[in-house]
Amino acid sequence: MPFTRVQFLSCAALVSVVLGTSLSSAAGASAAPAATPPPVGAGFDYQIGGAYEPPAGVKIVSRDHEAAPAPGLYNICYVNAFQAQPNAEDSWGDLLLHDANGDVVYDKDWGEALLDLRTDDKRGRAAAKVNAWVDQCAAKGYQAVEPDNYDSFTRSQDLLTADDAQAYIRLLSSHAHEKGLAIAQKNTSELSGQHVQNGLDFAVAEECGEQKNCGEFTSAFGDHVIVIEYTDGGLATACDRWGNLSIVERDQDVSPKGSDGYVRRTC
Repeated sequence: MPFTRVQFLSCAALVSVVLGTSLSSAAGASAAPAATPPPVGAGFDYQIGGAYEPPAGVKIVSRDHEAAPAPGLYNICYVNAFQAQPNAEDSWGDLLLHDANGDVVYDKDWGEALLDLRTDDKRGRAAAKVNAWVDQCAAKGYQAVEPDNYDSFTRSQDLLTADDAQAYIRLLSSHAHEKGLAIAQKNTSELSGQHVQNGLDFAVAEECGEQKNCGEFTSAFGDHVIVIEYTDGGLATACDRWGNLSIVERDQDVSPKGSDGYVRRTC
């Protein structure tokens, strides 16, 4: 018996609902979990120099990507994304930045070779290496990633530009979000105003109390700013002027608790 117009429309509507439900389910199954930034103003500990039991009151911890996250806390995974770790230069091959004389360009304060991010090809290959670490962070249960040395272009003898850095960070932020991880802007206050287009969810600011420029981060990120100071004076200024943020003072080597030189103070 041929369908009436009403029967045909009813069947068509049913097919549409079934297909729509199936497509929605498939899309939901493939979608990455939403990236959530750290809780605002929560107790923070910076443990990139070595993991240890977080002090009482700490809700957020940042640790190196090779370490396990702290159970029950919001964990940020540290990766050195723009420079090579000391003695790890060989693992980066032709991705190290060289000057006109053919010499590798170093961050002299930390003895780290800068990465060459001047072309799409090199940015893509560097990002692939760093994003493999990000995958490890996600697999371990971290909630966010902290790519360090975003500001390496300021130490590059004018060989790198802010545009190079931003093109590269967008590759990292896109991948982090695909993995359900929030991603931090590390320092580099001059680029805070571009954080949305660069895909950055919160800021990790070193010595903004000492430098009295924490406001350059809060003007862009609101209270989604974590502050690390390395002097008592910097801590005092940060606590006095921006005490609603997550603030900690650590020693320059970020030593594990119990080791020589360990310092940890808060507001």
